[in-house]
Amino acid sequence: MKRILLPTDFSDNAFNAIRYAMQFFKNEECTFYLLHTFTPVSYNVGYLIENPMPYGMEDIAMMNSKRDIERTEEKLKKEFNNPKHSFERISAFNMLINEIKDTVDRYNIDLIVMGTKGATGAKEIFIGTHTMYTIKKVKCPVLAVPSGFEYEEPKEILFPTDYYLSSTNKYIPLIKDICDQHESRLHMLNAYYGIPLDQNQKTTKDFIDTYFEENAHVFHIADGMDVIEAVEDFQKMNIINMLVMVHNKHSFFENLLFKPVINQIAYHTNIPFLVIPSEKRIGSNPKEDQADKKRKEKEDEGLAV
Repeated sequence: MKRILLPTDFSDNAFNAIRYAMQFFKNEECTFYLLHTFTPVSYNVGYLIENPMPYGMEDIAMMNSKRDIERTEEKLKKEFNNPKHSFERISAFNMLINEIKDTVDRYNIDLIVMGTKGATGAKEIFIGTHTMYTIKKVKCPVLAVPSGFEYEEPKEILFPTDYYLSSTNKYIPLIKDICDQHESRLHMLNAYYGIPLDQNQKTTKDFIDTYFEENAHVFHIADGMDVIEAVEDFQKMNIINMLVMVHNKHSFFENLLFKPVINQIAYHTNIPFLVIPSEKRIGSNPKEDQADKKRKEKEDEGLAV
């Protein structure tokens, strides 16, 4: 049974991401953890007007949080009524990222699904602040669902890679499971700068070819483009339902996360975005230091993915 964490601020964007998760996992046994956190900045006059009782502000915020999570669960059960799905409700007086990290560890969460922007998210930002910091700080896959995105089955999945992926990364089976469940075709996209793959990259590519042998998969090369350009160009030419990336600690990914949305990366925002932490980020494979060193050398030469 999968354990899926669904953070919510009770905004339309958050609920849209939750609805996506319900449909994405409609054929699987899942426990969904509905999480809402609150801090002193969450307090407002509305809480006090609605609850004119002699409680402390923290007590009032907790009551409202529990009430709204219960309403969210009831709404989901009414709309989807899926016997394969069960729910747990979590209300916490804590910072969101801290509580997400604690919840992931406490319940052995398999995946976090959340909207790309919060209730007050600026439209010009590539990815919402909460989602961005969840990807950066939490050692768990994150599926970011664009605001207003209407569910479509992920039949075509784009996976940009530099082939410095570890074959023992414990979250690689998640990608295969998605391909199995949705009969997806996986498009492996490598940005090529005239430097041939080294032996480690070739070994990884062979592993991918074998690992996904029962799934439709295609290898692509983007010649003379950086990764951002390659992804944009590929999406212009092909229908893609999901973007998958491995989060390594190198400049491309960090730049992508922090960069405002401008024309050349606008395509990144229109489909769900699954981010898998690398083993080095998870802390389970010190051998990835060598791969990072090689990647850094290529970056310094202006040649890396």
